[in-house]
Amino acid sequence: MAGVKAYVFCKVNSGTERETCRRVAEYPFVLEACIVYGEYDLIVEIYAENLEGLDSATERIRRIPSIVYTSTMIVGRRFQKRGKWRTNF
Repeated sequence: MAGVKAYVFCKVNSGTERETCRRVAEYPFVLEACIVYGEYDLIVEIYAENLEGLDSATERIRRIPSIVYTSTMIVGRRFQKRGKWRTNF
C-alpha cells in the first residue's frame, strides 16, 4: 500500500470530543480516530493515495464546525517492532 499516511492533531470545542471523534471516524480515509488528553483533544490517523488526496482529507476534517484547530504530521518513515524500516503503509 503506497501512499501518504499522516496524523492530524485536533483541538475541538469543549464537550464535543466524543461526537466529533465519531464523526471523523466515519470518513473513508480515516484509519483510526482517538480521543486523547493533553494539548490536543483528538488524534486522527489518515491515509491518502497522494499529497492532493491528503490535502482534500485534511480540508474535510477542518470543515467540521466543532474542530477549532488542526496540526498535521506527515509520516516519513515507520519503524516496526521487528526492527525493519518501512516506507510503505
